[in-house]
Amino acid sequence: MNYRHAYHAGNIGDVLKHIVLSRLIVYFQRKDKPFRVLDTHAGIGLYDLTSVETQKTGEWQQGIAKVLSADTPEPVAALLGPWLGVVRDLNPDGKLQYYPGSPVVARQLLRKTDRLTLTELHPEDFRVLSEQFAGDHQVKTIHLDGWLAMAGFLPPKEKRGLVLIDPAFEVTDEFDRMGDALVRAFRKWPGGTYALWYPLKDVREIRRMHASLSEAGLRDVLTLELSTGRSGPDTRMLGSGMTLVNPPYTLADEMRLVLPWLADVLHQGPGAGWNVTQLIVE
Repeated sequence: MNYRHAYHAGNIGDVLKHIVLSRLIVYFQRKDKPFRVLDTHAGIGLYDLTSVETQKTGEWQQGIAKVLSADTPEPVAALLGPWLGVVRDLNPDGKLQYYPGSPVVARQLLRKTDRLTLTELHPEDFRVLSEQFAGDHQVKTIHLDGWLAMAGFLPPKEKRGLVLIDPAFEVTDEFDRMGDALVRAFRKWPGGTYALWYPLKDVREIRRMHASLSEAGLRDVLTLELSTGRSGPDTRMLGSGMTLVNPPYTLADEMRLVLPWLADVLHQGPGAGWNVTQLIVE
């Protein structure tokens, strides 16, 4: 319960996570039918980069700040457009002060018929989150553990949509909990798209989680990795990954355009790189 995303808002992990989230939403909008986004560990939704928390770490300076100041080739700019459009709308004077968490990124990209469910367990963060979306009929905020939300809220009535899973990784068995929750959710809703974010620090735990997904019979699993340097269990986070179940068929090729550019722009030292791997075939 000590984890507060404000210390990490706009960092290299957020950059990867929110680019992928925006591409998933854009893909779902190809069809007229409404869909739902479930964000299991929502945080407060919007972050002030001049706050005490964000200034203490300054992680956003190695993430979103570098992206905004970089020269971006047109194919990459087109793919980043939906996400960066949300960031720029929050900072109309061009000075970077506010950064959107996944709830705000998702909400700003939804159509009028789409819905967003946000769960957050931290009491103070939930209070801020619920105030942020008070009166918004397209958004439901719930004070609840994200793992319970996956067990109780799937499948959504829309029968289309995605689940974003971004836990705090403060407990030693977080990868086990994430893998178990995903398998249970998939069995309830095999047609859903699931996007799991995690730090690239403990490779053995990541591989063990991936093996559990294969053993459980999941199919069509894609992994994305972005590293700005070499990190490990006892170092600060220099990279993150995402595992996606039932990803859009367009996503892998999109990320093969975006990730090499990001790895170059966000480079912090030896070991920087990227990877797109079809972990389990369809």
